[in-house]
Amino acid sequence: MLVAMTLAWNDFTPWTALAGGALIGLASAAFALLCGRIAGISGIVGGLLRPAAGEVAWRAAFVAGLVAAPLAWTWVHAGPATRIATGPAGLVAAGLLVGFGTRLGSGCTSGHGVCGLSRRSPRSFVATLSFMAAGFATVFVLRHLVA
Repeated sequence: MLVAMTLAWNDFTPWTALAGGALIGLASAAFALLCGRIAGISGIVGGLLRPAAGEVAWRAAFVAGLVAAPLAWTWVHAGPATRIATGPAGLVAAGLLVGFGTRLGSGCTSGHGVCGLSRRSPRSFVATLSFMAAGFATVFVLRHLVA
């Protein structure tokens, strides 16, 4: 099973990437300062799967914003063309592997890579190095050894 996504890099603009990164950082900092919470997506979604009293509304609003923001952006600006070279089974398998990895690492890229590193968490530093290394290794194996 080969899961690949191609991106039209000639359509890439660093300014939108910079603006997006700045907005993620600003939103994460505001969430921590105003709500006292870490913007770790796996923890937020996990809390929806095991709902606690008073926790569902803000978590649902957060996830709805994650879905609505890119949809709204596509009305303003067309993104680069992408092509995912796998079927539904490959996407489900990839999603399950990502979910397993977030459980194994006690968090996701947003929790460790954005919020944890900004707090200088040694655990987040190790987790970020681990998932980046695993991603690099996976791409190398799939692109150069399997293909």
